Amino acid sequence: MKKAPGKSYREGMTLIQLFQKFPDDAAAERWFEQQRWGEAGKPDHCPMCGSTEKMRPVPSGRPLPYWCGSCRRNFSFKTGTVMHRSHIGLQKWAIASYLWGESLKGVSSMRLHRDLGITQKSAHFMAQRLREAWSQPTAEMSGPVEVDESYSGGKRRNKSNAKRRKLADTGLGPVDSTAVAGIKDRETNTVTARVFESMDKPTLLGFIGENVEPGSQVYTDEAAAYRNMDDYVHEAVNHSVSEYVNGMAHTNGVESFWALLKRGYHGTFHHISEKHLHRYVNEFATRHNLRPRDIEAIMAETVARMTGKRLTYVQLVANLKEII
Repeated sequence: MKKAPGKSYREGMTLIQLFQKFPDDAAAERWFEQQRWGEAGKPDHCPMCGSTEKMRPVPSGRPLPYWCGSCRRNFSFKTGTVMHRSHIGLQKWAIASYLWGESLKGVSSMRLHRDLGITQKSAHFMAQRLREAWSQPTAEMSGPVEVDESYSGGKRRNKSNAKRRKLADTGLGPVDSTAVAGIKDRETNTVTARVFESMDKPTLLGFIGENVEPGSQVYTDEAAAYRNMDDYVHEAVNHSVSEYVNGMAHTNGVESFWALLKRGYHGTFHHISEKHLHRYVNEFATRHNLRPRDIEAIMAETVARMTGKRLTYVQLVANLKEII
């Protein structure tokens, strides 16, 4: 039997099924409450003070349908999540979570603006909140792993082998670009990636040390920053002499992740500011890691990751440099 293409084993959801599942805000609210509080859809503790006592529904039910007698405040399932104080309808949030999990190359704020019938400003804020929800550390990798770096922004012109060797020796990328490092675990097919101010040896080895178990097999290119990795079994390929595969040594897996990220950059977003780049990198890494799941499972995971995270509009538009 011919193997089906891509992740054909995943159970998707048609647009008809989507709108049957979320015909209105009330249906979406029940679904969100079940994702956060279980099948019963009722809170077992206060999301503000943590009390498990003296909670009761509010007769009016709106806009905050539950009351905590311990801290004497009202709350809803949105309290303490990235949806906190959002005035966008819950049906639109549910549809956005579907688009978020279904779109391999990302979802632009202009698409959310058109598909959901909200302003582009609101769509941008919603998208950044969803990216904030997907920011979550990955489990330590046991290998074998591939490690590689990429650069976002600026124009990377074709370089001669001599210039590539110089780049490998310095460990630095183009001065008008932002550095991103990534690790892919071949065994689990999971990716972790992070934005850095530079790609020097302490930075890259520290990144590997935080995410890869000592003694693991690590494959990299020939960059000087990867030399003398005493805590790992290290093999490298020499890209500067057009060597891309040497037995099991290659970085093709993590480079395929960079290729998808760049297709999203150029084809969906067209421009990503340095200030918000870390959120986009987290988004693509998380989408890669969740991709084997069914679409409804991805939507449920998205809601689960919303809890305990907030992103206010003031934080989003602040002109302060991001701490990376």
